[in-house]
Amino acid sequence: MKRTTTDDETRISVTHRTPVSYIDKSREFYAAQGYPTPYRWAANVGAPFTPVTGPLTDMTVAIVTTAFPVEARGPKRAYAQACEPFPAAMATDDLSWDKDATHTDDVATFLPLRHVRSLATRHVVGELGPRFYGVPTEYSRRRTELDARQVEQWVREDGVDLVLLVPL
Repeated sequence: MKRTTTDDETRISVTHRTPVSYIDKSREFYAAQGYPTPYRWAANVGAPFTPVTGPLTDMTVAIVTTAFPVEARGPKRAYAQACEPFPAAMATDDLSWDKDATHTDDVATFLPLRHVRSLATRHVVGELGPRFYGVPTEYSRRRTELDARQVEQWVREDGVDLVLLVPL
């Protein structure tokens, strides 16, 4: 950014993009709202992510989404739902996505269960897990940790080896 100063004004000629620090802006926003302690970003140092160690052709794959079944009622909670039958629709209107540039009418564009099944049919992956999992987009570290532990338990119960995180 190049600044040109005159007696009356400051003109800014933008020649390059200037990055905005999301972390700093968020911290400033919460401070301006009167929160007494600065916002703490989750570090997830102990997250159970591990490198893929075996061939994909031997792995059971599952999906975690932030979309919810259309019939979901009440407060949103982590859920596990059978992959069969594939859901024809999911509730997405309350989620943040570019509603001017795209739509969520085609569930396969954001919940690729059929695609993973086709990968299994072509022997690219072992198989699609019996269930997919959903978590709400909560901005609470405590809630995120609780939901993550619940999903981890379901993943272990289902014998899933590889989880694809596909947030909307």
